[in-house]
Amino acid sequence: MTLALRQSGDRILVTIRVGPRAASNLVGGERDGALLVRVTAAPADGKANAAVLRVLATALDVAPSEVRLVRGSTARTKVLSVPAGTADALRRLAEGR
Repeated sequence: MTLALRQSGDRILVTIRVGPRAASNLVGGERDGALLVRVTAAPADGKANAAVLRVLATALDVAPSEVRLVRGSTARTKVLSVPAGTADALRRLAEGR
């Protein structure tokens, strides 16, 4: 399966699947059309969400403020909005490169 990206103006909506309490922060791979993001933070008080935004921003080489949570603040499956120029980087991350 391939990563599901949806254009929304000058942004891209991407579905991610979060693995909290991981051994290390890691972005890579794809499952059922969602980008896999693993973070060391626990899913309490929004810590895992904040970690997801930081880790993905670093992986995409954009400012953390450019990665926005659109849907799924309390779920493992989330929808994020990122700048449109990151589409190729998202695809590479999904392929594990």
